Parts: sequence; structure tokens; C-alpha cells
Amino acid sequence: MDASKNNALLFSAGHQNNELFLHDASMFRSLSQDLTAWFVDPARRPLVLRGARQTGKTWLVRDLAERSGRDLVEANFERDPRLARVFASGDPRAMLGDLGLELGRSIDPARSLLFLDEIQAVPAALGSLRWFAEEMPELPVVAAGSLLEFALSDQALRMPVGRVTYRHVEPMNFAEFLRAHGQDELLARLSAWRPGASIGDTVHGTASTWYERFAMVGGMPAVVAADVEHGEPQRCRRLQDDFARYVGRMDPAILDRVLLAVADQLGAKFVHARVGEGVKQQQVSRALDLLAQARVVTIVPHSTANGLPLGGSVHARNRKVVLLDIGLAHALLATPATASFPKWSQLADAVRGKLSAQLAGQQLRALTAGAGLEPSLHYWQRSEGRPGEIDYLLQTGQRIVPVELKSGATGAMKSLHQFVHERELQLALRSDTSPPSMQDLDVKTTLGDPVRYRILNLPGYLLWRVADLLIEVVSSR
Repeated sequence: MDASKNNALLFSAGHQNNELFLHDASMFRSLSQDLTAWFVDPARRPLVLRGARQTGKTWLVRDLAERSGRDLVEANFERDPRLARVFASGDPRAMLGDLGLELGRSIDPARSLLFLDEIQAVPAALGSLRWFAEEMPELPVVAAGSLLEFALSDQALRMPVGRVTYRHVEPMNFAEFLRAHGQDELLARLSAWRPGASIGDTVHGTASTWYERFAMVGGMPAVVAADVEHGEPQRCRRLQDDFARYVGRMDPAILDRVLLAVADQLGAKFVHARVGEGVKQQQVSRALDLLAQARVVTIVPHSTANGLPLGGSVHARNRKVVLLDIGLAHALLATPATASFPKWSQLADAVRGKLSAQLAGQQLRALTAGAGLEPSLHYWQRSEGRPGEIDYLLQTGQRIVPVELKSGATGAMKSLHQFVHERELQLALRSDTSPPSMQDLDVKTTLGDPVRYRILNLPGYLLWRVADLLIEVVSSR
């Protein structure tokens, strides 16, 4: 895609100063620790933050500059297009001097942090990152862009491969949500839980209540901040509705119908025909591609799960789709929010199932984001014969871990038993509303085959710890 068309899909939040909500010590982001490790690394390279609009990229950089005691030099290429000419020379010292002239300030590389925001608007600036790494290593450089994926997908753009570091910024997870609400003691209790131990009725009940609120508010920082400050469900829903608005080169009506279809099919295989009459399959595919590049949706491909990596063998036509955040799902599904949020039990069973799939999906998708890896997720579904489906698949080290989701506290696991038997697996994950536990199962499949495996049962409020907990379960055997 031509980098000049980076604005092919623009999202209008309706709130241009959402960053103002975030300058509060309570708005802790776990990714801040990762940025600190990058900053103090003697061999650091320019850092590129990738992620959708309003996930907190700008706040993370400003917070890093404040904590590190560096003077923040911020250049926003969308807000000030004139800055593009600064990056024409390819000489980092000349570029930094010209940038100082444009901004009306002197810039000391040893005392500053350079932040190139909305960098996708100036492809030359992306290419110049290598020169900063090679010729001015004392200057920490961070680049970000809400529509950066459009520029990075441009085959004509020569990115400095191996000379930059990537991090992916996701919505806030449940732990960050609790921290924002001052629930440090509850967070400490959840962080201390170990597989095989009892979590206690009080902790489980309190965590479940807060998780229900997280399921209504979501993890978009501005919405979380509004919930912390005001606690008004209607205000949160208005912010969620604002994020759902967009304009772009593609017919907004088609994008709208595709997003609505994604919300309606959460947790199930996405069927193009269910978008509705008058929308061609090619238009649906194009809309999904645009939404995925803008990070508003994540494509969850079908994996055969016959070996590692999970993405090594997929059925391209079979895929689920997960939204960026559950708040967007609420806006699209039109769940009520008046003086209070509805209780989880008041929502229709079908809606609870969709929201459970979304909330689990967005948390599991983000497990590797802080490590710089592309957030990804897979699922499995039997293509012929008797029905069978595994909601999500994770890759933990050299293990495939199937994930079974339940929106309540009970439910059969026939497909899980059969899948574990066929793939000769030893570990699985189940998420429902029951307290966490670990079980060694010795059961039979519907075909009468014996199967033994260990299953880690986690309520939704512990999914943010999945990576560490699975490692602990494996190492304990």
C-alpha cells in the first residue's frame, strides 16, 4: 500500500485530548517496565510502538521521559506536516538541529528523548531510524503511529531491519484495571495464587465482582480513566460509542456492517455471508483487512494443530475475528448502560457467550505483546465428520495448549477430551466462573478412548497470568 494512503482508515474518537485523562500515577501500565528495560539497555535500538488508536502509546512515552529525567522532544507528523522536511537529509545530527529550529528549542542528545509520533505520515522518518541507531546511540528514540501498520505493509518502504525494536501496545488488562482503581491488595492476592492452592471465597467473590465491571468497561485507557474518575456507566458507554465511529476511503456503511457482523459472530467462525445482502465477499475481505491493519480487529486463523508453530499449518478460509476491546463489543451489541451496568446474569445467554469469547480473546492475544512479538491467537474446528471445536489454542514453549471457554460455571468438555486424545497432549486450560484449580483428569472420549491429562481451571480474572501459570504447571510435573 502506498504510504501516502496511510489514512485509508481513520478512527474518530471525538476526544482529541484523551491523553489528559491518563496523567495520573494510578494509570500504571505493565509495559512501562519493559520500556524502562529498553531505556537502560546499553545496546538499545530505536523503539517502534505499534497499536491501535487510544491504547496509550503517547502516554507511555511521556511517562518514560518523566521517569527517566529526560527532556521530551515530541514531533507529531500529523499535527505538524512541516516537520517532514526535517528528515530529508539522512544525517541525524543535521536532522536533530533542524528539528530544534522547527520546534524553537535546542536539543541535547545526551539529555533528551526523541518521540516521533504518527510517524507513518512520513515514511522517510521511518527509514531514518537506522541512522540514529548507528550515529547517535546516546539519544533514545521512540516512534509510534496509530495507522503504522499501513506504512509497514508497504513493500516499497525499506525499513531498517535488525536496527529497530518493536513493542505492541494493547488495551489495559485486568491487572492494570485493578491498579487504576486502587485495588492493590486484591491484585497482590491474585498475583500470589499458585496452581493447586485455594484462593478463598472472599478473594474469589471480590475478584469476580471487579471482573464483571472490567467486562463492562473494557481496557481502553480513556474509558478506564473515566470509570475511575466518575464511575458513570453512561459516560463510559459514550466513550466506547465514540471509538466505534470512523471515516475512510472505503464506504463507511460497509465497514459498519462488517464491524456489526464481527460483534454478532464473536466466538464463532466468521461467515462472510452473514454480513448481509448487498455486500460482496470481496468487500467484506477488504474491510476486514483494513480493520486488522488498524488493529481494530484481530484475525484468529484456524490451525490444524498438527505441530509447531501453530501458524505453520492454517486453513485460511476458516477464521474467527476478535475486536480490539470488549468496550467496542458493547457499543456494537448495544448492551444497556444507564445509572448502572447490568449484572452479568442479566445479559442474554448468547450475549454472555460472545462477550466471554471477546474478553478471553483480547487477554490471551496480548500475552506476547510486551515481548515484542506480534499478538496472535489460533483456534481449531473439525472440518468433517462429527462436530468439534477448541475455542482458542496457545503455544507455550514447545507445547500446544487448548483453551476451553465457558460463560458460566459448568459445561461439558467432549471436544476438549477428544482433541487432547488425538493430539496426544498433556495439558489444557479451561476458563469459566469457578474458583481456580488444577485437576488431573482420567476420562474417556465419546468414542470410548481413555485419555489422561492435566487441566488448569482459571476464572477470567486470572487470564492475564496464563503465561506464567502454564509454565509453573509444566515445571511442577
